[in-house]
Amino acid sequence: MARDYKKEYAEFHSKPEQKKRRAQRNTARRRAVAAGTVKKGSKSDIHHRDGNPFNNKKSNLKVVARKANRGKLRVKRQHS
Repeated sequence: MARDYKKEYAEFHSKPEQKKRRAQRNTARRRAVAAGTVKKGSKSDIHHRDGNPFNNKKSNLKVVARKANRGKLRVKRQHS
């Protein structure tokens, strides 16, 4: 079954909260490009270590491969 991108945008991506989250992710990427950490068009993502796109501190950001940052949901491991 094909994805209905128009419906997906209307139901999720167009919501104000999601727009703000996306804007913060884009800001983190732009700052990394300006700092020279990544290059425009590179195959790397900017990973938010705590999963919060609003936390754009340097200590919370990490350059990782797309494969490591996208895809299945990561589960945090609990140390016993």
